[in-house]
Amino acid sequence: MSTISKVAERAGVSRTTVSHVINHAERVSPHLRERVRKAIEELGYVPDARARSLRTGRSNIVALLIPDIRNPFYTEMVRAAQTALGASGRDVLVFNADVPGGDPQSHSRKYLSEIRTKGIDGLIVGDFALHGMYGAIRDVTLPSVFVGHLPDRSVDNVQADDFGGSRRMGRYLAAQGHRRIALVTGPSDFPAAISRAEGFRQGAAEGGLPEGGLITYEGSYLHPSGSAAVSWLAEHHRDDMPTAIFFSNYLMAVGGLAALFDHGIRVPDDMAVAVFGNHPPMQYDRPRLTHVGVPPSELAARACRMLLDRLEGLRTGPPRSEVIACSFRQADSA
Repeated sequence: MSTISKVAERAGVSRTTVSHVINHAERVSPHLRERVRKAIEELGYVPDARARSLRTGRSNIVALLIPDIRNPFYTEMVRAAQTALGASGRDVLVFNADVPGGDPQSHSRKYLSEIRTKGIDGLIVGDFALHGMYGAIRDVTLPSVFVGHLPDRSVDNVQADDFGGSRRMGRYLAAQGHRRIALVTGPSDFPAAISRAEGFRQGAAEGGLPEGGLITYEGSYLHPSGSAAVSWLAEHHRDDMPTAIFFSNYLMAVGGLAALFDHGIRVPDDMAVAVFGNHPPMQYDRPRLTHVGVPPSELAARACRMLLDRLEGLRTGPPRSEVIACSFRQADSA
């Protein structure tokens, strides 16, 4: 069993230094912090949460408010956050706003009220959990990080480069020779959906897509709207079908692929398919999907680091905002 003494011995420091790294990291130099954290990881040392809470007056619990626990993007975000925060001796309490189930604002207001009264140390919010009520995060008064587009940047914020990633995909599909492309967007009042749509339009134009060559369908970011988009194309554009389709999130792409199969449209022979998204379930899709995006684990890890910087006193001052560049992968589908 690992102990604080063994960690100190492995790191070549005193027990007091190890204790400071765990409880008051701001008192220790970055070099020593890294040595101690490496020793903790190698030995699998887990601080006694109850004792630590008594010493510091903290619960060592971080709340994670997400919009849809059934969406693999957010389940992966939860997993990554548990790993990152667990390494610092903290637990994660997950609140699911259940956006697809309806009335998410009511759920989120209730959860934010609970978070303020449960002695929780910090908060991480996944974008759409606060859609239409972004200002509510200012009233939490806890160290907080928002993952996604936060209009007023009132707290620390990390997001994918939705515009840049979609622009690259638009440019790629047009440069492949496609002269009629379908774009399945997210809801038109979602900031991320707006950025992805605008980026794709600009990129497609840069890649040589002629004026009038883009067909747009507004989806919901859920499976059924991807399927509905394909059925709408087959019904209303059957005499002049596009040769490529870009789904602006993964769930719609899954629904769209099922509908393409049902309509007898082969991928990629009859229709090239591309998607905005980059997370683990995609490795099992066939054909493999050409995609652009940021892994949710990367966004979660960065959000956790930003939050820990605040909790451990390593960062003060105004909120930070970071944009992570998207990675692009050409695969079988386009």
